[in-house]
Amino acid sequence: MSHNTDPDAIQRLLDDRAVERFLALEARLADEGQYKAWEGLWTDDALYWVPANDDNADPLRQVSYIYDNRARITSRIDQILTGTRHAQNPASRLRRVLSNLEVDYGENGVVNAAANFMLMEIRHGEQRLWAGRTLYSLRREGDSFRMQCKKVLLADNAVPIRTLAFLI
Repeated sequence: MSHNTDPDAIQRLLDDRAVERFLALEARLADEGQYKAWEGLWTDDALYWVPANDDNADPLRQVSYIYDNRARITSRIDQILTGTRHAQNPASRLRRVLSNLEVDYGENGVVNAAANFMLMEIRHGEQRLWAGRTLYSLRREGDSFRMQCKKVLLADNAVPIRTLAFLI
């Protein structure tokens, strides 16, 4: 029996695996508080968005939990790193699991990916479960990627939440 291998299919598997590795790295850096390394994963024209109340809300007309450009991402990281941010003193312990990864290869090296997530936050001995779907717009950079956009669709974004003082 001969084995015909489609080079395009093999390349697609390799590309999908590269996206999966990048998203796992991004999640690990956020979970482990490696904030400067996490910040370095973003493009200069980045957008980090966590809508409130409606996954497709207009962020310019409706409140978002987070709607940060690149400068605001840097400011958020700098605030966390002061160690004096009451909402994260002591810092939450975080662990997330990504699943159901879907990847779409666009034009000019842009990759759109989506994954479901479950995030366990432990703070002051209390556990909180965050769940949702994250949409990523990635740009190829060498053998890896950088995030142009990360949109986090919380499953319970229509109810009041305590705080998002950590990186979701």
